Amino acid sequence: MLNVESKDVHQCSQGWVPVYADQAQQLAVMSIGFLLSSRDDAVVWRGPKKNAMIKQFLSDVYWQELDYLLIDNPPGTSDEHISTVENLKKYKPDGAVLVTTPQAVAVADVRREITFCRKTGIRILGVVENMSGFVCPHCTACSNLFSKGGGEQLAQQCNVPYLGSIPLDPQLTKSLEEGENFMNSFQTSGTRQAVMGIAEMILTQTNDKHS
Repeated sequence: MLNVESKDVHQCSQGWVPVYADQAQQLAVMSIGFLLSSRDDAVVWRGPKKNAMIKQFLSDVYWQELDYLLIDNPPGTSDEHISTVENLKKYKPDGAVLVTTPQAVAVADVRREITFCRKTGIRILGVVENMSGFVCPHCTACSNLFSKGGGEQLAQQCNVPYLGSIPLDPQLTKSLEEGENFMNSFQTSGTRQAVMGIAEMILTQTNDKHS
């Protein structure tokens, strides 16, 4: 998605040097994928080894000065989530953004994630509803393929901010699969506006915390 698949992680005296997705070195990326010999390799690790790697990604990578550190976790409330929270506590994270799709099964998973965040003391920045409608590539009309509003309803029920929805957009999918910058390529897209609106709400919340 970030067009960095062929790049390698290097070592320096301060630790691992992350991979940069842009020439200006504004977006640094670290992934277990960079450490595998083949893109088809499976990561078959038990909990302790996974937890050790999460700790290394946080403490042994030479991130330099950061505006934001974003950690993309899989759905659920597994060992990875517990390890991430435990290793982040000393850094006082701004909070978690929870992403759901409109369907009831996905909403139920995120409801448990809200409970997890509250039990572990992680502030919830808000809920995003992904795959919320389908944008026609010809007429740009948005129709509901699944359902709509599950994320917003969950946010209301759990009394957490609702950050917005992102539709299924073939142009966004194509850009991600080809490693292109969707935000630059489709500046008049409604999907771009939706993503920007969500980002601005998150920035407002984190800036309020630090002010």
